[in-house]
Amino acid sequence: MRHNKKFNHLGRTKAHREAMLSNMATSLIMHKRIATTVAKAKALRVYVEPIITRSKNDNLHSRRMVFSELQNKEAVKELFGVVSDKVANRPGGYTRILRTGYRLGDNAAMCIIELVDFNEAMLGESKKAAPQKRTRRSRKSSAAPAETAAPTEA
Repeated sequence: MRHNKKFNHLGRTKAHREAMLSNMATSLIMHKRIATTVAKAKALRVYVEPIITRSKNDNLHSRRMVFSELQNKEAVKELFGVVSDKVANRPGGYTRILRTGYRLGDNAAMCIIELVDFNEAMLGESKKAAPQKRTRRSRKSSAAPAETAAPTEA
C-alpha cells in the first residue's frame, strides 16, 4: 500500500534529492527566478515555502534552522533581509510556476518558478488595471489660432 507516499522522488536518492533542492532553493532566493522542469519546480515549491515562512520571524533559532536547510550564508542573509520584508504581509503562496513549453532534447515540460513579490511586470499589470484618464485632442483648438492669425495680417 502507498499510504503517505505522495512525495515525488525525482529519480534520485534521498541525499541527491535534498542536495539538489537545497541548491535550487538557494538559487531561487538569490536570483528570484529560475528555469527548471515542472516536476522539480513542484518539489521545490513544497521545499522552499516553509523556509520563506520561517524567515518572517527573524531570530537566531529561525536563522539556524534555515541555514541547516540551505547551507549558504549569503542566501540566508538575502532571505532574512530583502525577501522577508517583501513577503511580511503575505499569508502564503510565495512562489509562482509559469509553464514555458517543452524542452527540445527530451520533451520534458519546462517552466519558470519565481518569487511572487519580485516580478515587477506582473505587479505593474495589476496596478495598471484601472483605466488611466486620457486627454482628447481636438482639431478646433489647433485650427483656431491659424484662422485668427490670418485676418490680423491682412
